[in-house]
Amino acid sequence: MGTDDSNLQDVGSWLRARGLSSREAHDRLAAGKVWDAATPVTDPRRRVSPALRLEDSRPRFNPRLQPAVVARDTSYCIIFKPSGVLSVPAPGRRESSVLGEVRRWFGSALAVHRIDEGTSGLMCVALHERAQFDLKAQFEEHTIDRRYIAWVRGRFPAGERTVETGLVRDRGDGLRGVVPLSHPEARRAQTNFRLLEHRSGGSLVEAVLSTGRTHQVRLHLAHLGHPIAGDPLYGRTRAPRLMLHATHLGLRAPNAQARLSWDSPLPDDFFHAMTR
Repeated sequence: MGTDDSNLQDVGSWLRARGLSSREAHDRLAAGKVWDAATPVTDPRRRVSPALRLEDSRPRFNPRLQPAVVARDTSYCIIFKPSGVLSVPAPGRRESSVLGEVRRWFGSALAVHRIDEGTSGLMCVALHERAQFDLKAQFEEHTIDRRYIAWVRGRFPAGERTVETGLVRDRGDGLRGVVPLSHPEARRAQTNFRLLEHRSGGSLVEAVLSTGRTHQVRLHLAHLGHPIAGDPLYGRTRAPRLMLHATHLGLRAPNAQARLSWDSPLPDDFFHAMTR
C-alpha cells in the first residue's frame, strides 16, 4: 500500500510518513540518502516535490562536502558536485576533486568538461578514452544541453535576452574579460538568459549555454550589470557561496543514438544563502 503524500509540506514530514523517527530522518539526510531528482537533500524543511525519493541502498556520503554519482554506465558517469569541491585536481592543492573521486570509485576517470569550484550541480566524466573523445566532440559541436541558475544582484529585466560577445583570457588585470567580437584575441561566447523570478532584493536567472567558455555565465552577467552573488572575481557581492548552479545536463550517450538528460533542482545551501 502506497503512502499518500498529498498533504505533506516538507521533507521531514515526508520521511516520518515512511515510518522513520526524527533521529532516523536526520541520519538519512546527513548520509546523502534523500534525493530530489539529481540533487541530494540535507534540510528537513525543504518542500516536498514529486521527484523526492529515499535511496537507502546508496553508500553513505556527506552531501555538503562530497560529490556523488547520479547515473553511470560502462562509458561515463554523471556526478552531482557540491559548491566548494574541485572538478579536477589543481596544482599545489591537496583537496579531493570530482575526477579523483571517480577514479577512486571506478578505476578510471577522464575529464570531459568542468564547472567552477564554487558552482554546484551536474558534471559528466568519461570512464574510457573512446567515451571521452565522443563526449568532448559533443561539447565542441555545442550539442550538449546545459542550463544554469544564478542568483544575481538587482532586478534583472523580464523576458529573455541573448548575449553574444568575445571573451579573452586577460583583460589587462590578469582576469578574464568581455571584449567585442572584433578583438584579435576574442573567443566567441553566447549565453541565453531568462528571468525566473525577482526575490529578496535580487533575481533568479536561468542561463542556457550556446558555447562553453570558462567563466562565461559569470562574465556575461557581470557585463549586463547583474553580477552573481558570491562571485569573488567579477561581482564582489557577498554571499556564503558562489550562487551558480548547473541545473540541467543533456547529451547523447557515447557511441549511441539515445539522448539522455538529468535535472538538478537548487540545493539547500543555495536556498539558505538567498534568504540570509
